[in-house]
Amino acid sequence: MRMALFISRFRSRSGLAKAAVVTAALTMVTLLPSAAGQGHDPEGPPQAGPAEVLPLENVEPGMQATAWTAFVGTTPEPIPVEVIGVLRNTWGPGQHIILAKLGGKAARTNVAGGMSGSPVYHDGKLLGAVSLRFSTFSPDAVAGITPIDLMLEINEFDAGRPIDTKIAGDSKGASAGSLALAAPTPVAGKLGLAERVWNASTAELPADSYMMPIETPLTFSGMEPAVVDAFAGFFRESGVRVMQGGAVGASAGSSRVAGAGALNPGEPVAAVLISGDSSATALGTVTYNDGKRVLAFGHPMFNMGPIEMPMATAEVLTVLASAFRPVKFANSAEIVGALRQDRHSGIMGVLGENATMIPVRVKVKSFGEHDALIHEKELRFNVFQNQKWTPPLMMMTVFNSMFGLNDYALESTFRLKGSIELQGDQTIDLQTMQAETGTPIPAPMALAGWVGDKFNTLFRNSGEFPVFESVNVSIELMPQRRHALIEQASLDQRELRPGDTVTGKVVLRPYRGQSLTESFSVTVPPNAQKGVLRLLVSDAVTLDRSRKFAVQRNRLLNLTETVAALNREPVNHRLYATLLQQSPTAHLDDKTLPNIPLSVLTVMRTSSRGRMVIEGQSVLAQTSMDFDWIVSGSHSITLRVK
Repeated sequence: MRMALFISRFRSRSGLAKAAVVTAALTMVTLLPSAAGQGHDPEGPPQAGPAEVLPLENVEPGMQATAWTAFVGTTPEPIPVEVIGVLRNTWGPGQHIILAKLGGKAARTNVAGGMSGSPVYHDGKLLGAVSLRFSTFSPDAVAGITPIDLMLEINEFDAGRPIDTKIAGDSKGASAGSLALAAPTPVAGKLGLAERVWNASTAELPADSYMMPIETPLTFSGMEPAVVDAFAGFFRESGVRVMQGGAVGASAGSSRVAGAGALNPGEPVAAVLISGDSSATALGTVTYNDGKRVLAFGHPMFNMGPIEMPMATAEVLTVLASAFRPVKFANSAEIVGALRQDRHSGIMGVLGENATMIPVRVKVKSFGEHDALIHEKELRFNVFQNQKWTPPLMMMTVFNSMFGLNDYALESTFRLKGSIELQGDQTIDLQTMQAETGTPIPAPMALAGWVGDKFNTLFRNSGEFPVFESVNVSIELMPQRRHALIEQASLDQRELRPGDTVTGKVVLRPYRGQSLTESFSVTVPPNAQKGVLRLLVSDAVTLDRSRKFAVQRNRLLNLTETVAALNREPVNHRLYATLLQQSPTAHLDDKTLPNIPLSVLTVMRTSSRGRMVIEGQSVLAQTSMDFDWIVSGSHSITLRVK
């Protein structure tokens, strides 16, 4: 037996200062057990268990080391490593990176996506993880190694969310602290999710010019290539490389028993973002496994802080050698645990634990002339729950569900119905229609973005973190571009008494074909005062503009109020007839307050701190008609109550 420095488990969660913890961990001297799995045997691949650690201060230029990573299958192979030196404060104050040159097979493949986390040993002692690369088109496989002591700090963090959570198009990032205490910021800004994805798909990214994390391969299966391509730029802005690959072999929510030999250091590991009929997994390499907890990557996956995401084994098919963007091609396999942390210096998972995902069911039907059913399919997914990633992932699954239909054409119209079920018996009803509008964004992308924006809104609430029970969506693909513009409206009579019913007709001009005429009626309330009223025949956008603007200006709606606001949104395939009188209405937060006296309105305006939107009219009565067309436009008529 020999005396050695080692760490038998991740750092304690006690209140010791970080410096004291590091010193204690690196100066502890004890006997290594003689049983198998105790650490790294230089003669073969490393095994799970306690690992001897080489302190950073002992790292010297010219030192020869060995990295382990899988090039084919799951068994890691040795890679010769020559230490060039230590780059001081390269990754932040007090965060040093070991610069090294890789040899062997890595000299041919270069530093490939998926190698992130490959453990590096010197004389049987764990030095750190291959995690960064430098330059594009370099003839040398130069890599950055994250020191293991930086990775071991991960378990000291429990609840905080990093400020710089990575997500495409989010310039402000997530707030520090728990979401429940943070003032939310609009993830989508002024653009909807569909616009952000579409714009990112053609964005040019700058060439590499500094040490940066190795791109994480985000592998999709069950996705149409055109769908993956449409989202590639969006995800690339988040530091991941989108590619086609294999599916998760086990359903999310079921994990193999912990400690069953899964995820030894050097073996590939997959983080599961989507599972089911389609899947999405992020690939990396295991750095350290103490028998229960697993460290990997050596850099952030998305820098999300505390997470709940399934962790799976993976099998490498091959490594694409390239001086530009080398990458591992792999199939994800069996879910064996759950990821709990995604931090600056790596990710941490726990073997045998489960991660709750959102069950999603999407049913798609296509219809021909005379509403004849042509085709029907049902797809089921499980989607990772996170305020930054759930909206675009949900959007992608919905978009993919529609994209592969042979019945799709530019002259088609999509009708969506469904619900989002939240914990606590809260339900959001989903209803909308979408057709081609002449913009660059195709109708399926716009419809999927509409769904994704609902999740954005739910996550932005200032109260509790939403917990999703299920999502059920039904999408119907109908022939013809069903879009109709309100041309004019007329009343059968324009003088009425309180309690009378106003009847009239509205003429709509469809995208193509003859005009459509619809009848409507609305009853004048018995308490209506004498005088002039206005009848507004309109679409949902015109009707809801002021209320929606007030909701968007207020960032303090809790979850219950957010759900109520979403359920009050009018539907774009309904025709609304609204009786209005000249009396102020205040839209404050998620509330609409009609007929407010001017004295009260003055006080409210002072106390609302700019969150209130005022209209000069109030709703007396309203009716709506379900219309099998997307309605746009408005027409106004005056009438008199005698």
